[in-house]
Amino acid sequence: MRAIFLDKDGTLVENVPYNVNPALVQLTWKAAEALQLLTHMGFALFVVTNQPGVAEGIFTESALDGVHRRLAQQLAQYGVALDGFYFCPHSPDGMVERYAVPCTCRKPMPGMLYRAAHEHNIDLGASWMVGDILNDVEAGHRAGCRTVLIDNGNETEWKISAHRMPDLTAPNLYVAAGMIASAEQSGREQTMHIPGLRPGSSGVAVP
Repeated sequence: MRAIFLDKDGTLVENVPYNVNPALVQLTWKAAEALQLLTHMGFALFVVTNQPGVAEGIFTESALDGVHRRLAQQLAQYGVALDGFYFCPHSPDGMVERYAVPCTCRKPMPGMLYRAAHEHNIDLGASWMVGDILNDVEAGHRAGCRTVLIDNGNETEWKISAHRMPDLTAPNLYVAAGMIASAEQSGREQTMHIPGLRPGSSGVAVP
């Protein structure tokens, strides 16, 4: 299975800090149409989101259930369904002791992507991570995915390293979906034109 891993706030929905009010959940511009395209291409869709508000005592884990339901309702109007919704409740700077710990799931660590891959048999090497800060990019690369940075102004630190260089950059999720489609098509065309490779073959060159 191929997957698109989606950051939530600032990528899939408008960024309202620490929001757990379903009424304030609003999809970003043409996000639903973007997911329609990606679903049509055969990608499964997974949200992977840091939610340090849990560790900071601002809201509980269960409060995110309403956000998930509201998001699912909005996408259902476009015939789109999420295949998974993963969140990290931890923050080393948190106030709630059980969550104020280092972890492997808080992006830029790839734990949420690994968990989804294990639970849903996802081919990480054939998948993409899309997010609006370089921590999303790093998490994707650490998991072995290709990445798209939504360059909408939410990344402010720009701490660059090999893991934090996106494969593609787009102004929003809708454009990102089109770029992923183009990249996938280009990859297929390159495979089709390998010398000695029959169109439609398994990828093994023949004499």
